[in-house]
Amino acid sequence: MVDKSGGKYKELATIGVSSSEEEIEQLVLKGREWIRRHRLETEPELDLYGEEREAKEREMSQAEWFSSHITNISLNGVDLVLNRVFQKIGFSNINDDIFRHLVISRLSYPSSKAATVEYLKNFYDEDVDLSKIYRYLDKVNDKYKDQIQDISVRHTMELMGGNIGVMFYDVTTLYFEIDREDELRKTGFSKEGRHRNPQIILGILVSRDGYPLSYAIHEGNKYEGWTMLPVIREFVAKYNLDRDFIVVADSGLMTSANIDELERLGYRYIIGARIRNESKEVIDRILSMPKVDRRMHEIDKGGGRRLLIGYTEDRAKKDAYNREKGVRRLERAYRSGRLSKENINKRGYNKFLEIGSDVEVSISYERIRQDARWDGLKGYLTNTTIPTREVYEAYHNLWNVEMAFRIAKSKLEIRPMFHFTRKRIEAHICICFVALKVYKELDRIMKKSGMKISVNKALNMAQSVTTMTLYLPENDIHIEKTMLMPRHAPIVQLFDDEFWEAQ
Repeated sequence: MVDKSGGKYKELATIGVSSSEEEIEQLVLKGREWIRRHRLETEPELDLYGEEREAKEREMSQAEWFSSHITNISLNGVDLVLNRVFQKIGFSNINDDIFRHLVISRLSYPSSKAATVEYLKNFYDEDVDLSKIYRYLDKVNDKYKDQIQDISVRHTMELMGGNIGVMFYDVTTLYFEIDREDELRKTGFSKEGRHRNPQIILGILVSRDGYPLSYAIHEGNKYEGWTMLPVIREFVAKYNLDRDFIVVADSGLMTSANIDELERLGYRYIIGARIRNESKEVIDRILSMPKVDRRMHEIDKGGGRRLLIGYTEDRAKKDAYNREKGVRRLERAYRSGRLSKENINKRGYNKFLEIGSDVEVSISYERIRQDARWDGLKGYLTNTTIPTREVYEAYHNLWNVEMAFRIAKSKLEIRPMFHFTRKRIEAHICICFVALKVYKELDRIMKKSGMKISVNKALNMAQSVTTMTLYLPENDIHIEKTMLMPRHAPIVQLFDDEFWEAQ
């Protein structure tokens, strides 16, 4: 290697000597590399972006290190939120991971038990054996039902200031995807139109604002009016309630025997009245009352019973709309010749049909006119002394039970059921009962905190929240980081420790 400066040559280095063409090619490459390094030493380049380049290289190196030390990624946002609520209520006192998993997955991924097992494996890295779950279901109701109810009721009483106050009772039907019956699953009148499917009747008792208090299951062909009193009697006795509470129920659950029994037990009640079944004198009085929007009229039934009659324009419009819709259906059937005497019954709008002297079925427009007189009217029977406005408000809070059933059927997918033994059916209902309580408590917490988002939307959003587990080899520890993105801003509070400590 030589340097030519001022017409003079100066030898700088010798790379090597060879007569082999291959070796000479290698020596030439080494010589060029020597020249490159020599120039950098004698004439260093001005690197304007050196610091920036080094920072980028460090950043890439750190990213590669970080990604290579991630040991797990879990889509566990829903699980993190619901576990907080589960613990807040007190269900964590039931020290049972399988029970907790079944409740939480019923809210985050309602499905069959087999699908739940796969869900836990794929999303939470939890390995739960399916056969273990089935064996578990055979004992969960007997083992935990009383403890579950105690935790739920104590929590609700605390929210209500120590007094239940008003209890709402209603029933629904839950069907099975089978054809055969047994001692529990019977065909009966289905509220879901599944008259050919065996079913059970689920009765549920809830507090104001819809917190579940108690439940019971009955044979699918049992008269629903016989299901209420046993549930209420057992609940009152178990929690030593005084008589300072009111039972609210729909007219479909009330027979004269039920009303007499409620009064014999000293219970106060508000029930939907069957005002069309009253005496002619009372009916004439009801129909002669002025129909003023939201005005209540009272009739003394004697024996401490009060019959309250209310009218609302909204109900009148709804009654008229539904009747006209039903009549149009009948008229279409009449014109097509599809009406027969088999259609004559008291269900729905078939009550407007009649059989003439020539044994022909026709639509009675006189019955339709008579029916229109009742538009907007609703009756309430009570033995309380509270103001009429409070009676009205208490009865119309029955929608809390309807909402509980709606949540159970849509969000929790409580039916159809695929279990075939009574123990597993009861265990399934028990798990759904707890899931409903967790759902309602999360709803309360979010509303109290001013979160402008529904529970369903919050849980859907939380499904994309992930938690990374990172291994630090020098410290020999694993650390976890929950990843919240800008799109999670509406629910970020639900992942804050201080938020839950304040609840």
